[in-house]
Amino acid sequence: MNILIVDGYNIIGAWPELRRLKDEGDLAAARDLLIEKMADYKGFTGDHVVIVFDAHLVQGNEKKYKHYDVDVIFTKEHETADERIERLAKTLMNARTKVYVATSDYTEQWTVFGQGALRKSARELLDEVEAVERDISQKVKAMRQRTPISKVPLNDKIAEIFEKWRRGEK
Repeated sequence: MNILIVDGYNIIGAWPELRRLKDEGDLAAARDLLIEKMADYKGFTGDHVVIVFDAHLVQGNEKKYKHYDVDVIFTKEHETADERIERLAKTLMNARTKVYVATSDYTEQWTVFGQGALRKSARELLDEVEAVERDISQKVKAMRQRTPISKVPLNDKIAEIFEKWRRGEK
C-alpha cells in the first residue's frame, strides 16, 4: 500500500492556482481545492492520502476529519506540520507500506528521507495530479462516446437513419 502525506500549506504556496487563491485572501478555498484535487488523485491511484495543515493559521486543538475519503489534519497549536508529518511518516512506515511525503521544504524532505520515507516535491506532485486529471478526462470522454444516446439499443443502420431524421435530412 502507498501512503501520501501532503504538507498542505507548502503545496498551496507552490502550486500557482492554489497560491493565487491564497494571495486573493481566500485560503479556505485554496485548502478546499487542494483537498478536492487530492481526492481525485486518491480515487485514481488508490493511494491513501493524508493532508497536514499547520495550526498557526488555524488556532485551537488538533482537528482530524475525512473529506472525500482524504484524511485532513490540522495540527494542534504550537505544533508545525513538519513535526506532525515526521511523526506520521515514522508511525505509518512498515514492510508493506511505502510512505511518500509531498513538500518542497528541502530540510523536511531530507528528514523524512532519513526515516525511510520517499519524497516528492510540490512540482512532482503537481505533474502527477495534472496527469491524473488528464487521464480522468480522457476516460470520461471515452465513456461518453461509448454510451448510447438512446436508451433503446439500436443497430448502426437504424441509428444512422434516426440521426438523418433528427438533422432533417432525407
